[in-house]
Amino acid sequence: MATQTDILVKVRDLHFSRGSRKIFDGVDLDIQRGKITAIMGPSGTGKTTMLRLIGGQLKPSSGSVHVDGHHIERLRHSQLYQLRKSMGMLFQNGALLTDMNVFDNVAFPLREHTELSEAMIRDLVLMKLHAVGLRGARDLMTTELSGGMARRVALARAIALDPMMMMYDEPFTGQDPISMGVLVRLIRELNDALGLTSIIVSHDIAETSSIADYIYLLSDGKVVGHGTADELNNSTSEWAQQFLKGHDDGPVPFHYQASDYMTDLLSG
Repeated sequence: MATQTDILVKVRDLHFSRGSRKIFDGVDLDIQRGKITAIMGPSGTGKTTMLRLIGGQLKPSSGSVHVDGHHIERLRHSQLYQLRKSMGMLFQNGALLTDMNVFDNVAFPLREHTELSEAMIRDLVLMKLHAVGLRGARDLMTTELSGGMARRVALARAIALDPMMMMYDEPFTGQDPISMGVLVRLIRELNDALGLTSIIVSHDIAETSSIADYIYLLSDGKVVGHGTADELNNSTSEWAQQFLKGHDDGPVPFHYQASDYMTDLLSG
């Protein structure tokens, strides 16, 4: 059982809507320090929105988000800015700066947020690139990178400031099997070696389950299942079984809600 000091991110009774559409309807979840926690669910269930709420880019309609003891939505702008420096983010598209080479992309946050000498920055950049296996690619432009290489450069940049927490937004999307395998290994190894706390939002079940210490399943604005990969695989929840095993029909129906089919046809 996790104690309060073991929990880095605490979300309680979270409600959030976009217009009339309710994204979260009373969500509770805990992200444990030093662990990899996955937030999974079908497309459109608010997984990326959850990362934005944790990072303070969005504010909940009600409920609370605490990160390292800080009530996120109550922080002043300067306080939130300082806290964000301890959060690394790997965006789904990598978000590399196209007019800079690999070295300068990784160096960018160090030059922006520290007063380190260029000699120290050089050493740190090479260390981060070496950690993701791309020290030899430091002089390449981003347009010369494969999709998998670009994602790894983005990861090196995300850990440049030695964050306490890493957030991964669909890290495996669009990756070939080899690149995906490399990313899976990197996320696990970096989390353990650097003492990170990692949050992965994804719908790639096999890859995410293989490295996640704990998993939350979201659907219809609520947590519909949570536990380790083994616990969820053995769950009696029909929703969990449908999602994890890819069944085409079940609690999440094949047909989007609509009026009676024959009535609809004849009404024209």
